Amino acid sequence: MAIDRYPVTLDHEEVLVRRGRRSGLYTLVAVHSTALGPALGGCRMWHYDDSRSALRDALRLSRAMTFKSAVAGLALGGGKGVIMLGPRGAGKPPSRRDVLLDFADTVQALGGRYITAEDVGTSARDMQVIAQQTTHVSGLSRRRGGSGDPSPLTALGVQAAIAACCERVFGTPSLAGRSVCVSGLGHVGLRLAQGLARAGAAVTGTDIDPARREDLEAIGGRWVPPGRALTQAVDVFAPCALGGVLDHDSVPRLRAPIVAGAANNQLAGDDVGALLRARGVLWAPDFVANAGGIINIAVELEPEGYDARRARERVLGIGETMRAIFDDADAAGITPLEAAMRRARRRLDEAR
Repeated sequence: MAIDRYPVTLDHEEVLVRRGRRSGLYTLVAVHSTALGPALGGCRMWHYDDSRSALRDALRLSRAMTFKSAVAGLALGGGKGVIMLGPRGAGKPPSRRDVLLDFADTVQALGGRYITAEDVGTSARDMQVIAQQTTHVSGLSRRRGGSGDPSPLTALGVQAAIAACCERVFGTPSLAGRSVCVSGLGHVGLRLAQGLARAGAAVTGTDIDPARREDLEAIGGRWVPPGRALTQAVDVFAPCALGGVLDHDSVPRLRAPIVAGAANNQLAGDDVGALLRARGVLWAPDFVANAGGIINIAVELEPEGYDARRARERVLGIGETMRAIFDDADAAGITPLEAAMRRARRRLDEAR
């Protein structure tokens, strides 16, 4: 994906970039909106080729978090944290603890306007380290009074979204006999693959880490090379790795009538939504489908404390939200992305 071809909108309230005094690495937090409440968003730790790519991630992901919380009906805004690791193999890395504490300093400097959580490259254990330096952290382990790893509920919400898509395209939400290709078998992707297999779907999958092949085959899944995932002739293509997978070059190669997965920012640009619609592909807006994790954390932040059953019930509601968005899109003759964005903006306008 060419970065310059898909420019990022800068409509954020605040962007903070700091160089860590312990690790020397740059940490970034982008606060897109606090109209509905403090900006909640995960901390992504990733190897970036340059600072422009890291900043782009923070800006795009934080904007998506605003829409995610708004559509989900949460009293939270949108933000995102990024720890910018250097290119792989570029010298000896600093200690993980030093990196996390430097990021915690950045979070603390925002005074509660941003609450962090785990994301790609970080874990509940990492959140415990960050919590030593700031109180503005969620997703702590269950024994620490938090909700723990949000991956299972993120996967549950994506599966509910896939069922809603299948109902729209095939007339039934049943996943039995459906074929799904899961691209990215990390914390969420593997759990999604497991859930789909239990529901009777034929699962194909891939990951850049070949060690994931054994995990996939253990549930009866079929492995394909990473470069062939998008072109599989399946009912559903489920992108569950990093974003930007759908662009003007890749969409014409799709052979699935449905795209619904856990990855954030799947569209390289908003105009790709119209390209999908023109090709007859039903796309589940990612910030709706993958909201299970933030819904789970929102329950953790409620005054009465975390309740797993309450969180699960709310996450399963993603299916109904997706059906309503598809109805809105059909009625207005617009894309599901536009319909979801309208919902989010209505709620934001009311809050302002």
